[in-house]
Amino acid sequence: MTQQAQATEFFGRTYGEAMTLLVEARDYLAYREPIERQALLPPVRLRMSCETMRLTARLTQIMGWLLSQRAVYEGELTPEGALDGQGELAAIEVCMDEDMAGTAALPQRLRQLLDRSRRLFIRVARLDELARRQI
Repeated sequence: MTQQAQATEFFGRTYGEAMTLLVEARDYLAYREPIERQALLPPVRLRMSCETMRLTARLTQIMGWLLSQRAVYEGELTPEGALDGQGELAAIEVCMDEDMAGTAALPQRLRQLLDRSRRLFIRVARLDELARRQI
C-alpha cells in the first residue's frame, strides 16, 4: 500500500470516528443529558454543564481541523492555506484537561463521551503538529 493510500485510509477512519462521536454526543446532549441532569445535585449539575461544554469544544475543534484537511486533500486549499493564520488547535488547554477525578459523579455515558473525545482530540493535535512541521 502506498504512503498516500495509507494516509487517505487513516484520515478516512479518523474522520469517520469523529463523525460517529459527533452524532453520539448530539444524541446524548439532546435526549439523555436533560433527563440525567434532573437527578443530580446542583454542584454536580454545574460540573456537568462545564464538561458538556468541554465535549462540545473538543468536537468543534476536531471537526474544523478535519474539514480543513479534507479541503486540502480535495485540492480546495493548499496545506499552507489550511494552517495559515491559525495557531495550534484553539482552546487546547481546555480540551486537553484530564481532571477525570472531578467527573466521577457524572453519568457514565457522559464520562465515556468525554474520554473518547479527549483521546481523539489528542490524536488530531498530534496530526496538527505533524502537518505544521511539514510546511
